[in-house]
Amino acid sequence: MIHVVATIQLAAGQRDNFLEHFHRLVPLVHAEEGCIEYGPTVDLETDISAQGPARPDVVTVMEKWESLEALQAHLVAPHMLEYREGVKDLVQETIIQVLTPVAPPNDA
Repeated sequence: MIHVVATIQLAAGQRDNFLEHFHRLVPLVHAEEGCIEYGPTVDLETDISAQGPARPDVVTVMEKWESLEALQAHLVAPHMLEYREGVKDLVQETIIQVLTPVAPPNDA
């Protein structure tokens, strides 16, 4: 399994508009082979000192995939290409971080 954190920087004031597009995409991605989890999140303001200020124009997508191959297929799926075209004027930058879980050392 792999994890993906996609940070999407939006044009100012476009978060609600972007999320309308994104919520239509989610069921299509959930139906993809290898998708374990896929959904948008936004910053929650807290009083936790280690947290930076809330970013009103950022959506962070939390994803889990069965494999890197499943993620790669997702990135070129027709609905993803259509989605990117539909939000291109709303999105300023997208950065993804692909992560792998680290198992604890074997104590045997």
